[in-house]
Amino acid sequence: MSLYALGDLHLSFQSDKNMDIFGKVWKNHEKKIEKNCNKMITDDDTLVLVGDHTWGKGLENCEKDFEFIEKLPGRKILIRGNHDNFWNAKKTQRLNDMFNGRLLFLQNNYYPYGDYALVGTKGYCYEGFDTRQHADMLIEREAKRLKISFEAARADGFEKFIMFLHYPPTSIDERTSRFTFMAKAYGAEQVIYAHCHGKERFHDSLLGKIDGIKYSLVSGDYLDFKPLKIL
Repeated sequence: MSLYALGDLHLSFQSDKNMDIFGKVWKNHEKKIEKNCNKMITDDDTLVLVGDHTWGKGLENCEKDFEFIEKLPGRKILIRGNHDNFWNAKKTQRLNDMFNGRLLFLQNNYYPYGDYALVGTKGYCYEGFDTRQHADMLIEREAKRLKISFEAARADGFEKFIMFLHYPPTSIDERTSRFTFMAKAYGAEQVIYAHCHGKERFHDSLLGKIDGIKYSLVSGDYLDFKPLKIL
């Protein structure tokens, strides 16, 4: 039994969004995902998909994308990304009810993995595209959601945590943040994130072990669509 993570699948089986325009690494990236997952992951493993799963605007536009994800091996847990327009943050339970365990959606809840709790939220960071005030407001909202996730796991007796965010844990001008403080306060062993695309963005945030916490980027193009083994 192993734990893997991969972000930014950006599937578009029902959407007019060809990712090939973003570079060679994206050419036939769906086939890379399928090949690598089938080679590396077994049905006893858990795969956390760290946001930006589909370009579909609504659930009816995502059916083939979800079918693709469902066919991947292992237990699949999904984090909400900034492009996941199908996902209403206030109706996560509705998604969990709809997929009935075939896919698991992580938002204001947690999932057990052995003696670990897998916690997380979409997150947010300042990238220079909006005002700092607006970014801080969204960061605070996401921090509250992350606290709900941690506290739900802690209430059930968990003391070991792996933390997942779609956005990087820090803004472009930071080395610490609300999210890094929370990771340290709750004793998270690892922080896994995605969202950063292209060589010029791969080092936007924290990588490696910092203050006893391991930070890992799992964006699809960063890993050439090979899931990263977390545990």
